[in-house]
Amino acid sequence: MLRVGFTCWLTLMLMLIAPLARGQYRPSATAWKELQQKEDSLKLLAYTLVNGRDELIRRQANDAFIPHLVNALKIRGSFYYPFDSLRQISILYAPDSSFRVFSWQFPRSFGSYRYYGAIQMNTRDGQLKLFPLFDNSEFTYHLEDTITGPRGWIGCIYYRLIETRFKNQKYYTLFGFNGNSLLSNKKILEPLTFPHGEPVFGAPIFSFAEDSIPGADRNRFVLEYKKDGDAGMNYDDELKMIVYDELVPLHHEPEKKNTYVPDGNYEGFKWKNGKWVHVSKSISRKSGPHSYPPSD
Repeated sequence: MLRVGFTCWLTLMLMLIAPLARGQYRPSATAWKELQQKEDSLKLLAYTLVNGRDELIRRQANDAFIPHLVNALKIRGSFYYPFDSLRQISILYAPDSSFRVFSWQFPRSFGSYRYYGAIQMNTRDGQLKLFPLFDNSEFTYHLEDTITGPRGWIGCIYYRLIETRFKNQKYYTLFGFNGNSLLSNKKILEPLTFPHGEPVFGAPIFSFAEDSIPGADRNRFVLEYKKDGDAGMNYDDELKMIVYDELVPLHHEPEKKNTYVPDGNYEGFKWKNGKWVHVSKSISRKSGPHSYPPSD
């Protein structure tokens, strides 16, 4: 499973060097040592909740992991502690250091998953401000039309977070993976905003107005594909755009999303005037967008 620990550590080091516009409080030496001790317990639970031999053991580990994590985050200044050894947990920092997001997947029996997550805000006094995320993906049927808060979260494990701005509004775009079913996976582009200080998922910023047949704006973008299809979707720093695999159905059955596989071409989105504008023409690049989870 992909782990972004090195990225988190690098981000942490940059934050320690550069002045911050937001929270300044960092943990004391005593608090740092206490966090290290708590991380040792969390490390075993994180491993077990993913790799336990049966669902009951994984469930017990997951149920224990959540309060243990919250207790660790209650330590003043915990925002700057990277939890690098929790390799089963994705931890992504916002580029402006205003928050970080935890996400992980709990494997259930028969190949399905339940997702868990939380957003920790960076506070000036180092006190914990946390938004738990509750997976509602099983009960949300129109993902691309939905705008929701933490209690209606479209569960997934996030593998990248980028920040864009338009006028006075910041948009954080999250790249997520959802092991949808026995037959298909999903990649999700998730806009995150904080219009009133609380997280809102979804925004009408995915534009298809420049397509040959223009379409309506969407609140998020979802790729569903065959379970072993290995479709990639990521931000290309060189092209300065989101790039993803163009998908085609096998057996000429376009209604069956679980038969879609990459065809070797790429599409994408370019940030323009506060929207991710769809680029439908084939994109030329040296290699395809990185897949998630990694195929090896």
